[in-house]
Amino acid sequence: MQVEVGSIVEGKVTGITKFGAFVELPSGKSGMVHISEVSTSFVKEISDHLSENQVVKVKILSVTPEGKIGLSIKKCMEEMGEVPPRPPRPTGQEGQERREGRPPRRHQKDMGWRGFKQQGGGGEMSFEDMMSKFKQTSEDRMSDLKRSTDMRKSTRRGSSK
Repeated sequence: MQVEVGSIVEGKVTGITKFGAFVELPSGKSGMVHISEVSTSFVKEISDHLSENQVVKVKILSVTPEGKIGLSIKKCMEEMGEVPPRPPRPTGQEGQERREGRPPRRHQKDMGWRGFKQQGGGGEMSFEDMMSKFKQTSEDRMSDLKRSTDMRKSTRRGSSK
């Protein structure tokens, strides 16, 4: 049997590694299923999803000139309609609960150059205005940084005497 990209075949798992599983194809050749192609869900341990000598259906993704064969169980499942549909993304209150563990969003004034795009009236600022604002903000930050490093140096000198 000729190995053709895009075809779906059955094979037997011959070996499992941290990064994937090796599958013997009906043609006698072996291919590898990368860990990212084992399942539609997150795979931490391949042995939780596959075991040696297990017969699996795989889709042939690629064949390199050296003869290496890339396989996918996930794409095979998707093509055969065996994949459950993904749940819809949470919106509203559900989405808010999901975001509670995240740090708060930064304010527009802290967003670097993006914060200078719009003026108070909502109109676009000219490039020169944005550069001027950026330069002023940059100088302010540099002076704050210099002041704080000077204060650290002076307290170190004072405490070492």
